Amino acid sequence: MSKRMKEIDKLVDKNKLYTLDEAIDLLKKLPKLKFDESVEVHIRLGIDPKRTEQTVRGTVVLPHGTGKMRRIAVIARDDKLKEAEESGADFYGSDELIDKISKGWLDFDILITTPDMMKNLAKLGKLLGPKGLMPNPKTGTVTFNIKNIVKESKSGRVEYKNDSNGIIHCLCGKLSFEKNKLIENIKTLIDAVIKSKPASVKGQYIKSIAISTTMGPGIKINYGI
Repeated sequence: MSKRMKEIDKLVDKNKLYTLDEAIDLLKKLPKLKFDESVEVHIRLGIDPKRTEQTVRGTVVLPHGTGKMRRIAVIARDDKLKEAEESGADFYGSDELIDKISKGWLDFDILITTPDMMKNLAKLGKLLGPKGLMPNPKTGTVTFNIKNIVKESKSGRVEYKNDSNGIIHCLCGKLSFEKNKLIENIKTLIDAVIKSKPASVKGQYIKSIAISTTMGPGIKINYGI
């Protein structure tokens, strides 16, 4: 065990449920790395991840953003392409951009498209799907409202979706954020996930919640916040 991990092991009680306030204070006390670590939230859900109707997926705009610059690409035509340019999208184009992506160019974090371009984009499903980059109406990335979605994506819009183990992992800010800003971001995410509870889920929906930094341990929190 490294010196840093030994220090962390002394500070974090793995059996304790911390309040969110206590957990963030603890994150800030842990031995620092040479970069501004991200703060992540991990929510274990009482769902059956094999049942598609119990998939928990959605988007939420964090009030204080994520602290991470997102590169936005937009595939559209005509006036919507102009709207993408004016909205501050980093990359925009039509069929030529689809062709560029098909050749392996993936220098973006979020891909947005208009509904009329989805049939052209469908052939890239096997390339974009596994990387979580395929536009989806459920997350708002297939839309004619290009201006709003680009603005939200730039200002702190995040997507959440449970993995194969029924756990949601989501970025909620940077360790350098003020404590109250991290608290507001995390509460906003948790509230959104609670509201996304599938109707077919019975019993306890939220099994556990932990927060961590990029290279730090999970700190379990009492989610009655």
